[in-house]
Amino acid sequence: MTDRDRKPRFDRRGSKPFDKGRPGGRRPIWQDRDHDGPAVLYGWHTVTMALLNPTRRFKKLLLTENAARRLTEENIPTRITPEIVRPNDIDRLLTPDSVHQGLLAEADPLPSPDIETLTQEGIVLVLDQITDPHNVGAILRSAAAFAVKAIVTTARHSPEATGVLAKAASGALELVPMVTVQNLARALTQLNERGFMTVGLDSAGSENLSAIALQAPLALVLGAEGKGLRQLTRETCSRVARLDMPGEIKSLNVSNAAVLALYVGATRLGLMG
Repeated sequence: MTDRDRKPRFDRRGSKPFDKGRPGGRRPIWQDRDHDGPAVLYGWHTVTMALLNPTRRFKKLLLTENAARRLTEENIPTRITPEIVRPNDIDRLLTPDSVHQGLLAEADPLPSPDIETLTQEGIVLVLDQITDPHNVGAILRSAAAFAVKAIVTTARHSPEATGVLAKAASGALELVPMVTVQNLARALTQLNERGFMTVGLDSAGSENLSAIALQAPLALVLGAEGKGLRQLTRETCSRVARLDMPGEIKSLNVSNAAVLALYVGATRLGLMG
């Protein structure tokens, strides 16, 4: 069995990493960190993309022998001296369903650009209180595939760029800047003033997104599943559109809706090549 085939041990106690060595049973580590805390990165694509990003600053790198050998074979520099460990040493630092493939790193968070520095071209995504790290990670991965210029999210009511989110993003954290703002409506107003067409996606939108004459720079605004866009967010967007579908189910997971909206937007803006 290779490192990549190993499954972390099952534990029912939740989704946070656990330290088995602490008295009184397993206790979460890397829990309840604020957005300025270190980023925990694990998995092949997540860690190797970070290693290849010159702006990442690493604090710690744990590798199994197999992972270290593979990095050498693929000429990927470790940047810092790694600690060679057994797979179960990494298993115990992560949640039961975490597939680490023999790599775990702790690094400084990437800097958040100022919204005023965003280039006035292409597409940006704006996330209105989407809190599920799996969804945000999947959105990041799609954003990288569609060459999205940045993702704008709020400092509160959004997951930090670490752990599950980073793994779901599969390296996209290193490719798509994350712009963190305190007030989303104010950020949308800034985008409007800078010439962005801000289009909120909502099932109650008066127009189908594919029927709107989209123009760059374009900001597509996505709301949380269930709640959708908040009222002030909806009112601040220059347009509110829906995604029409022919099937019986009319709603999509927010990460799937993001892919569809990006495809429509990129196609209408002539960005598909």
